[in-house]
Amino acid sequence: MRFLQTLLFGTAMLLTFSSCAQKAKKQSTTSKNISSKKDLSRYSQATFAAGCFWHEEAIFESVKGVQEAISGYSGGTNKNPTYENHGEGAKSHAETVNVYYDSSVITYPTLLKIYFAAQDPTSPNGQAPDFGPQYRSVLFYRNNTEKQLAENYMKQLSASGKYKKPLAVQVVPFTKFWEAEDYHQDYIKHNPNQGYVRAVSIPEIKKFQKEYPQLIKAGYVY
Repeated sequence: MRFLQTLLFGTAMLLTFSSCAQKAKKQSTTSKNISSKKDLSRYSQATFAAGCFWHEEAIFESVKGVQEAISGYSGGTNKNPTYENHGEGAKSHAETVNVYYDSSVITYPTLLKIYFAAQDPTSPNGQAPDFGPQYRSVLFYRNNTEKQLAENYMKQLSASGKYKKPLAVQVVPFTKFWEAEDYHQDYIKHNPNQGYVRAVSIPEIKKFQKEYPQLIKAGYVY
Protein backbone atom coordinates (compact mmCIF):
# COMPACT_ATOMS: atom_id res chain seq x y z
CA MET A 1 0.00 0.00 0.00
CA ARG A 2 2.81 2.39 0.92
CA PHE A 3 4.54 1.61 -2.41
CA LEU A 4 1.34 2.34 -4.33
CA GLN A 5 0.87 5.62 -2.47
CA THR A 6 4.46 6.61 -3.22
CA LEU A 7 4.04 5.69 -6.88
CA LEU A 8 0.82 7.68 -7.18
CA PHE A 9 2.38 10.66 -5.44
CA GLY A 10 5.41 10.54 -7.73
CA THR A 11 3.20 10.33 -10.80
CA ALA A 12 1.13 13.27 -9.61
CA MET A 13 4.24 15.35 -9.01
CA LEU A 14 5.59 14.49 -12.46
CA LEU A 15 2.33 15.52 -14.09
CA THR A 16 2.30 18.71 -12.04
CA PHE A 17 5.70 19.82 -13.24
CA SER A 18 5.80 18.22 -16.70
CA SER A 19 4.41 21.09 -18.69
CA CYS A 20 6.11 23.87 -20.58
CA ALA A 21 3.05 25.97 -19.69
CA GLN A 22 3.94 25.66 -16.01
CA LYS A 23 4.43 29.15 -14.65
CA ALA A 24 8.12 29.96 -14.60
CA LYS A 25 9.69 31.92 -11.79
CA LYS A 26 9.81 35.37 -13.29
CA GLN A 27 13.01 37.34 -13.22
CA SER A 28 11.66 39.91 -15.63
CA THR A 29 8.42 40.26 -17.60
CA THR A 30 10.07 41.90 -20.57
CA SER A 31 12.29 40.74 -23.40
CA LYS A 32 15.98 41.40 -23.05
CA ASN A 33 16.24 41.97 -26.82
CA ILE A 34 19.26 39.75 -27.26
CA SER A 35 19.51 40.50 -30.97
CA SER A 36 19.89 44.23 -30.31
CA LYS A 37 22.38 43.81 -27.45
CA LYS A 38 24.68 41.49 -29.38
CA ASP A 39 26.13 42.13 -32.81
CA LEU A 40 24.54 39.23 -34.69
CA SER A 41 24.32 41.04 -38.00
CA ARG A 42 26.91 38.88 -39.74
CA TYR A 43 25.05 35.65 -39.03
CA SER A 44 22.35 33.98 -41.08
CA GLN A 45 18.97 33.36 -39.46
CA ALA A 46 16.57 30.42 -39.39
CA THR A 47 13.27 30.22 -37.53
CA PHE A 48 11.63 27.05 -36.18
CA ALA A 49 8.77 26.00 -33.91
CA ALA A 50 8.47 22.48 -32.46
CA GLY A 51 6.84 22.35 -29.05
CA CYS A 52 8.30 23.94 -25.92
CA PHE A 53 10.87 26.57 -26.83
CA TRP A 54 12.96 25.88 -23.71
CA HIS A 55 14.55 22.71 -25.04
CA GLU A 56 14.43 23.74 -28.71
CA GLU A 57 16.61 26.70 -27.78
CA ALA A 58 19.04 24.53 -25.79
CA ILE A 59 19.32 21.97 -28.58
CA PHE A 60 20.21 24.52 -31.24
CA GLU A 61 22.60 26.40 -28.96
CA SER A 62 24.52 23.17 -28.36
CA VAL A 63 25.22 22.75 -32.09
CA LYS A 64 28.49 23.78 -33.73
CA GLY A 65 28.10 26.86 -35.88
CA VAL A 66 25.11 28.25 -34.01
CA GLN A 67 26.00 31.54 -32.36
CA GLU A 68 22.69 32.23 -30.66
CA ALA A 69 19.18 30.81 -30.34
CA ILE A 70 16.46 33.05 -28.96
CA SER A 71 13.11 31.90 -27.58
CA GLY A 72 10.05 33.78 -28.75
CA TYR A 73 6.75 33.73 -30.59
CA SER A 74 5.84 33.66 -34.27
CA GLY A 75 3.13 32.57 -36.69
CA GLY A 76 0.16 34.31 -35.07
CA THR A 77 -1.68 37.55 -35.66
CA ASN A 78 -1.83 39.20 -32.23
CA LYS A 79 0.74 41.95 -31.66
CA ASN A 80 3.16 42.01 -28.75
CA PRO A 81 2.41 38.47 -27.58
CA THR A 82 3.26 37.41 -24.05
CA TYR A 83 3.65 34.02 -22.38
CA GLU A 84 0.14 34.43 -21.00
CA ASN A 85 -1.63 35.26 -24.28
CA HIS A 86 0.41 33.79 -27.14
CA GLY A 87 -1.70 30.61 -27.32
CA GLU A 88 -5.17 32.03 -27.83
CA GLY A 89 -6.96 30.01 -30.50
CA ALA A 90 -6.87 31.04 -34.14
CA LYS A 91 -4.64 34.03 -33.39
CA SER A 92 -2.11 31.84 -31.64
CA HIS A 93 1.60 32.33 -32.03
CA ALA A 94 3.72 29.20 -31.78
CA GLU A 95 6.56 28.94 -29.29
CA THR A 96 9.50 29.53 -31.61
CA VAL A 97 13.28 29.78 -31.67
CA ASN A 98 15.17 32.18 -33.89
CA VAL A 99 18.57 30.70 -34.72
CA TYR A 100 21.62 32.78 -35.64
CA TYR A 101 24.21 30.63 -37.35
CA ASP A 102 27.51 30.84 -39.18
CA SER A 103 26.77 29.49 -42.65
CA SER A 104 30.47 28.76 -43.20
CA VAL A 105 30.32 26.25 -40.35
CA ILE A 106 26.79 24.84 -40.56
CA THR A 107 24.40 24.86 -43.49
CA TYR A 108 20.65 25.37 -43.63
CA PRO A 109 20.08 21.76 -44.76
CA THR A 110 21.91 20.60 -41.62
CA LEU A 111 19.68 22.84 -39.49
CA LEU A 112 16.68 21.20 -41.16
CA LYS A 113 18.06 17.80 -40.22
CA ILE A 114 18.45 18.93 -36.61
CA TYR A 115 14.98 20.45 -36.53
CA PHE A 116 13.24 17.26 -37.65
CA ALA A 117 15.46 14.96 -35.57
CA ALA A 118 14.73 16.87 -32.36
CA GLN A 119 10.96 16.29 -32.45
CA ASP A 120 8.22 13.94 -33.58
CA PRO A 121 7.32 15.68 -36.86
CA THR A 122 4.18 13.55 -37.23
CA SER A 123 2.60 14.90 -34.03
CA PRO A 124 -0.10 17.46 -34.86
CA ASN A 125 -0.59 20.51 -32.68
CA GLY A 126 2.15 19.81 -30.18
CA GLN A 127 4.88 17.62 -28.76
CA ALA A 128 4.14 15.39 -25.78
CA PRO A 129 3.35 16.38 -23.10
CA ASP A 130 2.58 19.85 -24.51
CA PHE A 131 -0.39 20.14 -26.84
CA GLY A 132 -2.26 23.09 -28.27
CA PRO A 133 -1.81 25.55 -31.15
CA GLN A 134 1.03 27.31 -29.33
CA TYR A 135 3.06 24.09 -29.48
CA ARG A 136 2.48 23.22 -33.14
CA SER A 137 5.45 22.51 -35.41
CA VAL A 138 6.11 25.26 -37.93
CA LEU A 139 9.02 25.71 -40.30
CA PHE A 140 9.27 29.40 -41.19
CA TYR A 141 11.07 29.98 -44.50
CA ARG A 142 12.63 33.33 -45.33
CA ASN A 143 13.09 32.84 -49.08
CA ASN A 144 12.22 30.46 -51.89
CA THR A 145 15.48 28.55 -51.50
CA GLU A 146 14.68 27.69 -47.89
CA LYS A 147 11.13 26.76 -48.87
CA GLN A 148 12.34 24.40 -51.60
CA LEU A 149 14.96 22.83 -49.35
CA ALA A 150 12.38 22.27 -46.62
CA GLU A 151 9.78 20.78 -48.93
CA ASN A 152 12.33 18.52 -50.62
CA TYR A 153 13.64 17.27 -47.29
CA MET A 154 10.12 16.56 -46.08
CA LYS A 155 9.46 14.56 -49.25
CA GLN A 156 12.61 12.55 -48.61
CA LEU A 157 11.54 11.85 -45.03
CA SER A 158 8.06 10.82 -46.12
CA ALA A 159 9.46 8.48 -48.77
CA SER A 160 12.06 6.99 -46.44
CA GLY A 161 9.57 4.95 -44.46
CA LYS A 162 10.97 6.29 -41.19
CA TYR A 163 7.57 7.51 -40.07
CA LYS A 164 4.33 5.56 -40.14
CA LYS A 165 2.18 8.68 -40.02
CA PRO A 166 2.25 11.72 -42.33
CA LEU A 167 4.38 14.70 -41.38
CA ALA A 168 2.44 17.39 -39.51
CA VAL A 169 4.98 20.22 -39.82
CA GLN A 170 3.60 23.42 -41.33
CA VAL A 171 5.79 25.23 -43.87
CA VAL A 172 4.91 28.93 -43.93
CA PRO A 173 6.62 32.20 -44.84
CA PHE A 174 8.36 34.05 -42.05
CA THR A 175 6.74 37.36 -41.12
CA LYS A 176 7.82 38.51 -37.66
CA PHE A 177 9.52 37.09 -34.59
CA TRP A 178 8.71 38.42 -31.14
CA GLU A 179 11.34 37.74 -28.48
CA ALA A 180 10.02 36.05 -25.36
CA GLU A 181 10.33 37.49 -21.89
CA ASP A 182 13.75 37.58 -20.24
CA TYR A 183 13.08 34.70 -17.85
CA HIS A 184 12.52 32.30 -20.78
CA GLN A 185 15.92 32.90 -22.36
CA ASP A 186 18.45 30.16 -21.50
CA TYR A 187 15.75 28.75 -19.22
CA ILE A 188 17.28 25.28 -18.92
CA LYS A 189 20.72 26.68 -18.13
CA HIS A 190 19.27 28.78 -15.31
CA ASN A 191 16.74 26.19 -14.07
CA PRO A 192 18.34 22.73 -14.48
CA ASN A 193 16.40 21.25 -11.53
CA GLN A 194 12.94 22.50 -12.49
CA GLY A 195 10.50 19.59 -12.73
CA TYR A 196 9.61 19.87 -16.41
CA VAL A 197 13.23 20.48 -17.37
CA ARG A 198 14.40 17.34 -15.57
CA ALA A 199 11.51 15.14 -16.70
CA VAL A 200 11.10 16.27 -20.31
CA SER A 201 13.62 18.78 -21.65
CA ILE A 202 16.94 17.23 -20.61
CA PRO A 203 15.98 13.69 -21.72
CA GLU A 204 14.97 15.09 -25.13
CA ILE A 205 18.25 16.98 -25.44
CA LYS A 206 20.28 13.93 -24.41
CA LYS A 207 18.43 11.78 -26.94
CA PHE A 208 19.26 14.19 -29.76
CA GLN A 209 22.89 14.64 -28.70
CA LYS A 210 23.42 10.89 -28.48
CA GLU A 211 22.18 10.52 -32.05
CA TYR A 212 24.34 13.34 -33.47
CA PRO A 213 27.45 13.64 -31.24
CA GLN A 214 29.53 15.00 -34.12
CA LEU A 215 27.41 18.17 -34.21
CA ILE A 216 27.71 19.10 -30.54
CA LYS A 217 30.00 21.83 -29.22
CA ALA A 218 32.54 20.96 -26.55
CA GLY A 219 31.12 21.81 -23.14
CA TYR A 220 27.49 21.63 -24.29
CA VAL A 221 26.88 17.93 -23.72
CA TYR A 222 24.06 17.22 -21.28
